Amino acid sequence: MAKNRQPIAKRCKALGISPAAMGYYKKETTRNSSNQSRKKKSEYALQLQEKQKVKFVYGVLEKQFRGYYEKAERMPGKAGDNLLIQLERRLDNVVFRLGYAATRREARQLVNHGHFTVNGKKVNIPSYQVKPGMIIALKESSRNIERFKNNVEDNAYHTIPNWLEFDAANMVGKVLAIPTREDIDLPVEEHLIVELYSK
Repeated sequence: MAKNRQPIAKRCKALGISPAAMGYYKKETTRNSSNQSRKKKSEYALQLQEKQKVKFVYGVLEKQFRGYYEKAERMPGKAGDNLLIQLERRLDNVVFRLGYAATRREARQLVNHGHFTVNGKKVNIPSYQVKPGMIIALKESSRNIERFKNNVEDNAYHTIPNWLEFDAANMVGKVLAIPTREDIDLPVEEHLIVELYSK
């Protein structure tokens, strides 16, 4: 299985995003600390950077990302919004948003290892698309693992998105609705991605 192994802090600096967007609140880097751009970026460079930013944050590689875009294009509404909504509905992202994991990378690993159930059935596919009404729960056999208890306690101060609901006492989350663009706090100009793929 392909994985993105790029250094978090350096890549965040290069893409102009905060490591906090990835779930890393203590990481920082001195790369390009002067914060001066070497030259003005071309239109293509700006479009490419936005695409790379979204791919990096959600941990998706090019082939899968292209598939998400093509599907988003066929859906009613804005292709850019549809793209982000599909990525937000990934099971690994939902696990991260609910606070089971400190980062999306950790969430992906935990899903791969089969720690979660969706509507009572074990699902170990990080890209699984959740739907309204689905219950995402920690398996009974995993509930005594300190890692989960610590993550839920550490993430208790994080705001759970409006489209999700979480019962920390029972380690159970519920999908209340399909997320909207307003629910996604990622600082990205998705129209640039659409323009890039439309060429």
